[in-house]
Amino acid sequence: MPWNDDWTIDHDKKQVILSAQESSPDKVSRPSEVIDETLKQARKVGAFKVLEKWRNELYKIHGPDRQITMERAGSPLFGIVTYGVHMTTYINTEQGMKIWVPKRAQGKTYGGMLDNTVAGGIATGEQPFECIVREAAEEASFPEKLVRSKVKPCGTISYFSFRDKRAGGEFGLLQPEVQFVYDMEVGPDVVPTPCDDEVEDFRLWTVDEVQGAISQGLFKPNCALLLLDFFIRHGILTAQNEKDYVEIVSRLHRKLPFPTATAL
Repeated sequence: MPWNDDWTIDHDKKQVILSAQESSPDKVSRPSEVIDETLKQARKVGAFKVLEKWRNELYKIHGPDRQITMERAGSPLFGIVTYGVHMTTYINTEQGMKIWVPKRAQGKTYGGMLDNTVAGGIATGEQPFECIVREAAEEASFPEKLVRSKVKPCGTISYFSFRDKRAGGEFGLLQPEVQFVYDMEVGPDVVPTPCDDEVEDFRLWTVDEVQGAISQGLFKPNCALLLLDFFIRHGILTAQNEKDYVEIVSRLHRKLPFPTATAL
């Protein structure tokens, strides 16, 4: 990282501190700008591959007594807690429950892998519910009125994401994440269709087909966690049919060793 004089590096304590400098005392009140300048310089010199996927989306850093934001692409380099929304859309048929499963576009991170019906990151200043309404329209062409009337909030899950080569960029970065979870039951007349460049197609799968794809590693890793949570809440995955049930439930709700949002 091309650190400048606004940063203090303590190699012994393995700490990076945003500090005040006599040459630029005003910047301590503008930490977001300092972070942005540092990341843009790192991008300019090609310091990190992960910054090649610059999103122009700001994530909020929770904990400080002031609002600090960071470019989404740089968040895994600093390991800040990020927040997102995930929705599972399903129908109940005479043959049992079926779930709408999208395939990610090849040009995206984890390209070609399976995903949750709708998912996305929460930008600074955005509320989780409004985020899922927006993402549902952008990714699945779901009408706003449908989502607002049908979607049900189902809590959160929290975990550490380990970035592997499928994510693009540097390997092995750890990212703490919190996902706001939503379900939406629809009728057979509601069919999601791709609207942006995030998704190639949607397929309507049985629970057995979804579970089989999870066991084969075909789902984006964090999306598999969301589906496990879905199966637990709907009584599909239980202590009677899964020997590691308690361990799975507890690991879906990690206590993160960082400040988390009390409100977004």
